[in-house]
Amino acid sequence: MFGLPVGFTVVNTAQRRERWAAFAFPAIAILGFLLGEFVVGVVGATEPSPWLDWQYVTSGPSISNAAEAGLYPAIIGSVFLIVLVSVFTFVFGVGTAIYLEEYAPATGPLGTITRLVNVNISNLAGVPSVVYGLLGLGIFVNINAQLGPITYAGFGVGTVFTASLTLSLLILPIVVISAQEAIRSVPDSLRQASYGMGATRWQTIRNVVLPRSLPGILTGTILALGRAIGETAPLIMIGAATTKFSPPSGLFSKLTAMPMQIYAWAFQPSPDFRYGVVAAGVVTLLIVLLTMNSVAILVRNKYQQEAH
Repeated sequence: MFGLPVGFTVVNTAQRRERWAAFAFPAIAILGFLLGEFVVGVVGATEPSPWLDWQYVTSGPSISNAAEAGLYPAIIGSVFLIVLVSVFTFVFGVGTAIYLEEYAPATGPLGTITRLVNVNISNLAGVPSVVYGLLGLGIFVNINAQLGPITYAGFGVGTVFTASLTLSLLILPIVVISAQEAIRSVPDSLRQASYGMGATRWQTIRNVVLPRSLPGILTGTILALGRAIGETAPLIMIGAATTKFSPPSGLFSKLTAMPMQIYAWAFQPSPDFRYGVVAAGVVTLLIVLLTMNSVAILVRNKYQQEAH
């Protein structure tokens, strides 16, 4: 997750001589780190024992011994969540934005309904996350419905699929609004030129509108996913476990996420949990979040260069 985007950036930068100045800051940082290590070795200072180490990210959690506590099941659960949430929100969010901007009528009675839908989407973006947790509890956990020969009884309490759908509901309005703004920013002259060449509406959207609006769509999606990965209230409402000793094995297995595990450790009586293990969990969460954002930003920049 970390080496691939860094390697791609280094190779891409090294291929152009005018970009070599970008290596100045990494070189200064690495040389400063080596100099600091040398000074510490000469002085003989005692190094603090780190909480965030290889054992921490590869071991299961512990509620009795802080030295053996690990975040591995929560890390895997968060990766499951963020991958599924990104797929759901991108497909449904961008699809909704395309329909509202390109296909929905703007005048007449149906135009009034379209404007009402847009207003409601804007309002939903400000709804507290606990409300979406209650919505997910009602729709994906507690509901029982008979749809002809099919019986729908939810997707289970605290499962990967339930949590992914609930968090998707949370950030879907943000993705829709950002995608609408990106699509709206494409000049109408480009659409008219495409129509003049004989293209259909879908061909125009696919070949003209989406390539030029994709950087803006990805920017909104990145910001929304950054909010989703740190949410705790919706996961509590749907019954996600605060502590789980094994990673999820499928879409319908129970999971815990990094914010949930950090929340559980924060109430342990031992100060090693509250000030050591929790801090290491927060740093791990930030590293995963920044890594995910870095990969998404690289993809966005690639499409942005192609659009220009």
